[in-house]
Amino acid sequence: DIDFDENEGVARNGVLYFKDVPILASPYMTFPVKKERKSGFLMPTYGTTSQGGFDFSLPYYLNLAPNYDATIQPRYFSKRGMQLGGEFRYLGNSYLGTFDGTYLPNDNITGEDRWMYWWRHQQTFSHGFYADWDLAKVSDDNYFRDISQLGLNQASTTYLPQRGRVGWASNYWSAYAQVYKYQTLQDPDAPLVPPYDKEPELYLRGARYDWGGFDVDWTSTAVRFRRPDFGSTVRYPDGDRLQTYPTVSYPIVRPGWFIIPKAGVNYTQYQTKWYGVDALGLNGGSADGLPRSQSRTVPIMSLDAGMIFERDTSLFGKASTQTLEPRLYYLRVPYRDQSKMPVYDTSLADFSFSQAFEENIYTGGWDRISNANQLTAALTTRWLDASTGFERMSLAVAQRLYFEDQKVTLPGETPRENVRSDFLVGASAALTDTLSTDVAAQYNPYDNNWSRGLVSARWSPQRLTTVALSYRYQRDPQTGVQYQPQGQNQISLAMQWPFSKRWYGVGRVDYSLRSGPSSTVANTTESPRVTQAIAGLEYKGDCCWVGRVVYQRYAVSATDANSAVFFQLELTGLGSLGTDPMNLLNRSIPGYTGITPPAPAGTTFERYE
Repeated sequence: DIDFDENEGVARNGVLYFKDVPILASPYMTFPVKKERKSGFLMPTYGTTSQGGFDFSLPYYLNLAPNYDATIQPRYFSKRGMQLGGEFRYLGNSYLGTFDGTYLPNDNITGEDRWMYWWRHQQTFSHGFYADWDLAKVSDDNYFRDISQLGLNQASTTYLPQRGRVGWASNYWSAYAQVYKYQTLQDPDAPLVPPYDKEPELYLRGARYDWGGFDVDWTSTAVRFRRPDFGSTVRYPDGDRLQTYPTVSYPIVRPGWFIIPKAGVNYTQYQTKWYGVDALGLNGGSADGLPRSQSRTVPIMSLDAGMIFERDTSLFGKASTQTLEPRLYYLRVPYRDQSKMPVYDTSLADFSFSQAFEENIYTGGWDRISNANQLTAALTTRWLDASTGFERMSLAVAQRLYFEDQKVTLPGETPRENVRSDFLVGASAALTDTLSTDVAAQYNPYDNNWSRGLVSARWSPQRLTTVALSYRYQRDPQTGVQYQPQGQNQISLAMQWPFSKRWYGVGRVDYSLRSGPSSTVANTTESPRVTQAIAGLEYKGDCCWVGRVVYQRYAVSATDANSAVFFQLELTGLGSLGTDPMNLLNRSIPGYTGITPPAPAGTTFERYE
C-alpha cells in the first residue's frame, strides 16, 4: 500500500528475493516513497574482525524534526557482547553539531565497561561572537584497537581532543579564549609523553593589508600549560607563557617580479614551575639555576624577492609555455640565549620547500627562535599546455646558505655547523594523459646520503583502472631528541583492475622496510612487516546489483594487528546489505572509481508537480 501524501509505503508479509533466493523478510515493513527522510530501520551491517569476532548491527533512524534527527545502533560482537550506540545531529539558524556515543557493558574479554563519546558543536552569535567545542573521550587506551567502525582504521588514533572556545572577529581584529586538553591513548609497546594541556589559551590578532601599501599584523597569545600525570616518576615543568609578535611588511608586486621586505619583534615572557627537577634536560638534570621568571626579545627581519620569466616552447611535441622562477629569501635573526627556557609545544619542523621560506626552523609555539643569518635560493621551472594551461611538468630545487652557526637548539638536539643546508629537489610530470609521476627528495651533500625521499607513480589507462606505486623514506631523528618526526621506510602499492566486464579487483599493500633498533622504544628492535593490506573483489551484475567482498589487515600497535572481512550486496535504488567498504577504498586506493556511476543530482524542478 503506497500513500504519496504521507510519504509511506507499507508491505505486509513482504519478502525480498535476490536470484530467486529470499534474503530479507518481514511481516510488516514501511518505507518512504519520496526522497524525504522517514523513521525506520536502516539496512543491517555485518562483517567479521579478529578483535571483535562476528560483527552485526541493525540501525534505527529517527526523523525527529526537519532540523534534527537521531540514529540508534545496537551492535553485537560475538567475542565481546552487545553494544548500544547512537548519533544525534542538529542544525539551527545559528548553530549545528553532532553527538556520537557507544556503550558496551562488561566486555566478554576484558570484563570492563567500554564506552566512547564525541560531541562537536559550532555556534554563532550577533556582533561577531561565536563559540565551538570538540569533546571526545574513550573508556581506555585500547578502545579503538579493539572496537572501531567497520572499514575505518581508527587504531592509529593517539590523541582525542577536549577543546572549548569562545571567540570574536571583526574586519581587522579577532580574539578567542579556549581550553585545549587531550586524552592520550597509550600503546604499552610504544609509550608516549602526552602533550601539554592549555588551561586556558588567550589569543588576540589584529591585521590590516594594503594600509597605505603596508601589511601590518600583530598576534599575541597567553597560555597556561599543564602536563597531565601519566605515571612517570619525573614531573615535567608547568608554567605560563605570554608571547606577542607585531610585524610590518611592504609588498612590491609587479608583473613578472616581486620584492617583500618585512620586520617584526617577538617578545616572550615565561613563568615556570620546575618542581625541583630538570625533566627537559636543560641543566644536567638539576633545577638549580633554572629561573622561574625569564623573558626574550628577538627582532626578526627578512627580504623575499622573486621573478617569473616565460617563453614559448614545446613538450612531447605539444605547444607549451615554459616558466623560469628564481626566488631569494634572506633572513636575519640575532642570537638570544634560550637554553634555560622550557619547551611546551615546539618541535623541529621538516625541511621542505614551504619551510625553507619560513622565519623559524621550529614549529608550533615560539619556545625556540633560531638565530639566523641565511639566504635561501630556489629555482622552479614549469611547462604549461599552451591551449589549456594544464601543468605538464615542473622541476624545483632549493638550498640554504648559512653565514653563521646554529646556536639555539631544542633539548638533545645537535646544532648545525654546516654552511649549506640539504638540497631540496622536487619534480612532477604528467608524462601522458594516463601516467603521472612525482619525486621529492632531500639530499645531504656532506654525508652524501638522502635525508628524505618520496617517489610515486600513478597509471590510469581507462575508467575503473588505476595502479599507484609509492616509496617513502625519512631518516631516523637524532638519538635522544623527542621533538622530531619519526623515521619511516615504506613502499606502497594500490590498484583497481578489471578482470572482465563484470569482475574487478582492488587491493593495497603497505610494507615497512624498517629493521634494527626501534627509534621510539628503548631496547627493542623492529622488523620489516606489512602494516596494512587490503584485497577485494567486486562483481557487477546486470542492471540492478553489485557484490563486493573486501579483506583488510592493519597494525593496531607496535606488535599487534587486526583483520576484518566485509561483504556487501548493493541493490540499485533500494540500498546495500552488509558493510559499506567504499570509504575504505576511496581513502586507500588513489584514483578509485565506483563501478556503479553516481546518481545524477536532482534539480529544483524535481517532483515539482
